[in-house]
Amino acid sequence: MAPVTLARFVKELEKLKQASDAEKLKAQDYDARLARIIQELREKGLDADRAATTAALADAVKRGIITLPVQVHLQHRLGLT
Repeated sequence: MAPVTLARFVKELEKLKQASDAEKLKAQDYDARLARIIQELREKGLDADRAATTAALADAVKRGIITLPVQVHLQHRLGLT
């Protein structure tokens, strides 16, 4: 299996945000989809180093794609902290 690209990871987070903003997702559905994204990353790996991933997550917070608590959660789950 090929690793997940950093661009695809961020794109999936953007799609999740759009669905949440459009009120197509309940809180538990958001959590479930985020968990699936994390599981895929853990199974396939991410094609970016720690610094690039951390920077991408910080940019996602800045752009409003994810919240700071979600960033911290992702960093923890991906072993970046």
